[in-house]
Amino acid sequence: MVGPARKREAVKHAQHRLGTSERRACASLGQPRSTQRYQGCRREADARLIKAIRRIARRETRAGYRGVTRYLRREGWPVNVKRVHRLWKQEGLKVPAKVRKRRRLGESANGAQRRRAERINHVWSYDFVWDQTECGRQLKWLPILDEHTRECLALEVETSITARDVVRILERIVEQRGAPEFIRSDNGPEFIARAVKAWMSEKGMKTLYIEPGAPWENPYSESFNSRFRDEFLNLEVFGSKLEAKVLGGEHREKYNHHRPHSSLGDLTPAEFAARCLAPLRPFDSVEAACAAQDSVINPKHQPNLS
Repeated sequence: MVGPARKREAVKHAQHRLGTSERRACASLGQPRSTQRYQGCRREADARLIKAIRRIARRETRAGYRGVTRYLRREGWPVNVKRVHRLWKQEGLKVPAKVRKRRRLGESANGAQRRRAERINHVWSYDFVWDQTECGRQLKWLPILDEHTRECLALEVETSITARDVVRILERIVEQRGAPEFIRSDNGPEFIARAVKAWMSEKGMKTLYIEPGAPWENPYSESFNSRFRDEFLNLEVFGSKLEAKVLGGEHREKYNHHRPHSSLGDLTPAEFAARCLAPLRPFDSVEAACAAQDSVINPKHQPNLS
């Protein structure tokens, strides 16, 4: 079937090539004259929505139309994703390339799919991310995440981070929010050092080391690190370590308090954590207190990593 727009083109072509009138061309091609003369106009609501979409797209340069839809809904726009997608394509905005995810369960009993975080402060995870300053000096980032709430508990950056530095960073977080039951990581030398193991044992924390060469068993850290690089590291040029610290702190604030998370029902990690109205210790009281969130956030969303 040919739509009205293509029929308009056909009527104009017939008028131009055959020298016939509009009335005769429309009658021959079965096009109503009212449809032929219709002049489309952009609705005022679409114009305001497009302005909002462009504003968010300029601010969140790596957000696709789905991410922009989440930001719009948080601002009070009653829009669905299909409408935003139509306007997104109409305006010629960038659509990020689709990345096919490899979902693997893994063989390790310490992987996230076999031992999942069930409550706040149940499982933390961490891993290193490397970058460099404008002059080529190495920057070593250490993000620490709560796997249940997706909160970024720390985002430290130094030119070098040793096992003692890892202990110092963890000790500061534990003083602020209590100790987790488990910490998941790979088998990097900074994570398996005696100083780290001794400190964790003293605090009553257990380690979950994933299998070597199996990063998919630590998916929450891998997911955060990929977005951290895509949305922050690849967009910033750091003149010094101090500048990296300041900008990193701003990014952590934005991630925790302003960036909606699709696997948390489009809540931010801080908003989701606020619904877990439970003390951080002891652990037997956490599970009961977090049950209230189930009526708001469907637990089947929990395994998603995006």
